[in-house]
Amino acid sequence: MAKADKTAFVCTDCGDSSPRWQGQCKCGAWNTMQEIKVSSIKSASRSPARVAGYAGVGQRGAKKINDVAAAETEKSPTEIGELDRVLSGGITIGSVNIISGDPGAGKTTLLSDLVARMSMRMQALYCTAEESLSQFKNRVNRLKLTYNEDQLFLLSETSVEAIIEELDTHQIKFAVIDSIQAVVTDSANGSPGSPSQVKSAAQALTQYCKQNDVTMFIIAHVNKNNEIAGPQTLVHIVDALLHIDTNDGQVRTLRANKNRFGDIDTVGIFRMTERGMLSVDNPSEIFLSGSSTQSPGATITCIRKGNRNLLLEIQCLTTDTEAEYPQRVCVGLNMNRIKMLTGVLRKHTKTKIFHDTFFNIVGGLKIDESETCIDLALVTALLSSLHEFVVPRTSCIMGELSLNGDVRPIDSGVPRVKEAAQHGFTEIYIPYRNYHKSMENLGARIIPVKTIHELLELIK
Repeated sequence: MAKADKTAFVCTDCGDSSPRWQGQCKCGAWNTMQEIKVSSIKSASRSPARVAGYAGVGQRGAKKINDVAAAETEKSPTEIGELDRVLSGGITIGSVNIISGDPGAGKTTLLSDLVARMSMRMQALYCTAEESLSQFKNRVNRLKLTYNEDQLFLLSETSVEAIIEELDTHQIKFAVIDSIQAVVTDSANGSPGSPSQVKSAAQALTQYCKQNDVTMFIIAHVNKNNEIAGPQTLVHIVDALLHIDTNDGQVRTLRANKNRFGDIDTVGIFRMTERGMLSVDNPSEIFLSGSSTQSPGATITCIRKGNRNLLLEIQCLTTDTEAEYPQRVCVGLNMNRIKMLTGVLRKHTKTKIFHDTFFNIVGGLKIDESETCIDLALVTALLSSLHEFVVPRTSCIMGELSLNGDVRPIDSGVPRVKEAAQHGFTEIYIPYRNYHKSMENLGARIIPVKTIHELLELIK
């Protein structure tokens, strides 16, 4: 009589297992333990793929470093400008990459464009486990993508073994798997999306790609915390991890959270349109209103996304309150920082703010809490609306404001100033300690400030 399969409970967040169900996992997550079946039959032998690493079968035994041949990584530009920027010049041949994001962020749209472009150079395959082939074809027609009909293959399959067989049969060199949570492998137990299945499926696909020089992009779902669903091991298996952030409106930002073949400081800016995800070559144009009229409450500053400088416009509107307590409304900004800055103004400038206050970032961009260089622009926009004076549109203001009213230096001051000067700003206000002689020949007037009082005297 055959032995019955045993059961175990695995956390869908961290992958930790337990023989019994428990409400909270060791990682701190609640209600994430999922029951899986564990086969009681042990394999008589382990295949070479099992003992090999994620990069495939390697030679056994240690070698001296000088006995190992160094191989230069080959990159292929995708002709999608912002994607090439994030991938440090293009996709690396033979790499396995994950792209994640919220539903509707544009993962499938971007990779549909990519696989169509790659089919013009090599055999390419798009495997969709979540939609029909006709749905994918309709998207290709709607986006009006150009592709090589002899080299672009579509596959609707959930079995990893069947996918690998198709890759081998058609000698595919570029593939997209949509998604890793929807495919299953015979070498693991559990339902699709379970930690064991996700890990084993990713490992099998990665080993095949490394052994056969296949470049692959894998779509991954995210959980409620905007993190990749499944075990953290998934991130360690692949070469690059890309994430699409959805901002209010049509703007999308692409960032590499991991990249074995490049840096992770570059951010790509896209715009979602009827023609798909379009690269934005000059993002500052999106985040500046472009208005020719000057009005109170508008200030322009320069932020840093990764290693990229972006000019954006901060708008503030103050109105008489009709309620017992004034409102504070922020779109794209951190409310706690707004409260802190208004407290600094009340303390050091004796400003009374008994008004409803509304802040907005033009273009729908969301500013990280760590981006403190916008402090001076925020308080200037607030005072501009409150006291009805206009900040010239030729002025760019950047700097961090401390609790004692001093202007603190910001990181990458010189690149920010150069970006503002290139866009035609003639007065650039910066922290005093950020001033550098290299800023003198940029064609703009650089105005260093030490305190909030000094800034207000200069700007009014």
